[in-house]
Amino acid sequence: MKSVIERLQDRYRYALVVLRGLVKTDFKLRYQGSFLGVAWSVLKPLMLFAVMYLVFGKFLRMTDGTPTYPVVLLLGICSWNFFAEATTVGLHSIVDRGDLLRKIHFPNYIVVVSATCGSMISLAINYVVVLVFAIFSGVHFTWRVLWLPLNVLQLWALALAVALLFSTMYAYYRDIAHIWEVLQQLVFYGMPIIYPLTYVTNKGGFYARVARLELLNPIAQSIQDIRHNFLAPETQPTIWNQFGSWWVPLIPLGLTALLLWLGVSVFRSNSRKFAEVM
Repeated sequence: MKSVIERLQDRYRYALVVLRGLVKTDFKLRYQGSFLGVAWSVLKPLMLFAVMYLVFGKFLRMTDGTPTYPVVLLLGICSWNFFAEATTVGLHSIVDRGDLLRKIHFPNYIVVVSATCGSMISLAINYVVVLVFAIFSGVHFTWRVLWLPLNVLQLWALALAVALLFSTMYAYYRDIAHIWEVLQQLVFYGMPIIYPLTYVTNKGGFYARVARLELLNPIAQSIQDIRHNFLAPETQPTIWNQFGSWWVPLIPLGLTALLLWLGVSVFRSNSRKFAEVM
């Protein structure tokens, strides 16, 4: 067993060193020249939360009627911002690092992984802010918070899968960046992030069935699981408590694994050609 671990360490030691260096460099350069610097990683989701809460919570009154709704909304926006940022930065990573890839030999996938890891640092900072808000809001934490790392890991796997797939396509077709910007808006407003899922399910009938089907989307499912396990298990519906069949929750998990496999496969089959096409 020890020899296997040592072989893995020897094989990936150089990759890990490069990954750590790229993550540090990317995070430092992200807000270079900005007066507030890293503070923007917190201010951006807070400002978006303020706008969404005023529009959807106060004016349109699309809330679940619980005291935890503002914190749940903030948590959803922070989680979505991570996914959007990780996929967008990851999409550009291969082309942006083209000079480095041509000069230094290391596995190309590290560039994409480092982009998503940099976004993960911002997510961790945002979750600390959410935790502070939750404590002051009187949120009652439960043992389900122990599931949170697995929920975040699934969301990161989804972001990495999309980043690997789109970064490969972007190396050949720059139009992918513009298409993804539009798709992000469709996905964002089509998922229960700025509006609570119960707002739709409580209407019953056709609307309730469609709302439950939204949870088959692995992005929506993982974000709802994060909200449920982190803050509000009593009020947040998830795919685990909305369907009676045991196999239904396996669908978004299977889609996550399939998408990650597809992203890795497409990236590996094209990675050797990156230097030629860029």
